[in-house]
Amino acid sequence: MKIAIIGAGAIGGYVGVKLALAGEDVTFIVRGANLEAIKNNGMKLIMEDGTEHVAKNVKATNSYDEAGPQDMVILALKAHQVDAVAEDVPKLFGPDTVVVTMQNGIPFWYFHKHGGPHEGKRVQSVDPTGLISAKIPADRILGCVVYPASALIAPGVVQHIEGDRFPIGELDGSITERAQKVSEAFINAGFKSPILENIRSEIWLKLWGNLTFNPISSLSHSTLVDICQFPLSRELAGDMMIEAQRIANKLGIEFRVPLEKRIRGAEKVGKHKTSMLQDVEAGRAPEIDALVGSVVELGRITNTATPHINTVYALVKLLAKTMEEENGKVKLESC
Repeated sequence: MKIAIIGAGAIGGYVGVKLALAGEDVTFIVRGANLEAIKNNGMKLIMEDGTEHVAKNVKATNSYDEAGPQDMVILALKAHQVDAVAEDVPKLFGPDTVVVTMQNGIPFWYFHKHGGPHEGKRVQSVDPTGLISAKIPADRILGCVVYPASALIAPGVVQHIEGDRFPIGELDGSITERAQKVSEAFINAGFKSPILENIRSEIWLKLWGNLTFNPISSLSHSTLVDICQFPLSRELAGDMMIEAQRIANKLGIEFRVPLEKRIRGAEKVGKHKTSMLQDVEAGRAPEIDALVGSVVELGRITNTATPHINTVYALVKLLAKTMEEENGKVKLESC
């Protein structure tokens, strides 16, 4: 398959190398140092056991026109970065191009093909102008939940940390030929990629942890195990998860994992810094609205009170605003 990957960061780079090494025709659409590194040296992947793989047979460009129509487009940017590329994404479309979305949090397409009273409603916190929904039609989208952890450690070099699961699903829950082709391509590349009949349920299961542990960690500069073992923060995480669960239940979602088991799972991860804490320490814009703001919005839509989520959301938004105004970062330093 001809596959364009928009973004060659931690996840895009990881996926792209594995797909290319499995024989797929991969084009990275990237800019800056990443573009030059991939053009000159290919894309390198360092696995958790230290083995290195280099995909030299990949293409890299910053031109959507040059890349041209693709069979699959993998949107591997963070949710708040999608709006900036939405105008150009249609240049990659052929008659049957499928778009695999790999954003964390509530996706821009959440209510498309959802059915019920909210059918077609735009999630404004992740698609504020409606541009994304207009340029990336729901009929082309295949939902995907990203479970692996990896990091871009240098231009054109990704370090895999753990995980290999990318479940996918059609927005209407059907099992289609194109979903089967995408699943087969991912499985052939070494990933676990089951086709789910309810991709939204899987999105909520991952979001359940992200919407709590990510902002709490970014505010407290604490790791997952610290949050889970400190009684006050553990209680706060639980309260936020209960509020989110009430929203999800009203939208027809049932969680297959109990709340306490989800918290214990995060605790077992240990001294891990969440992606939002890493962003705050590096001075990057944290991924707030897709992970937290969207849940606040869905709370309003479903008439569900979210006092704990609202409070944490306000604090992280203020932190992000201050960082942007001061062009700074926030990181603990040993005395």
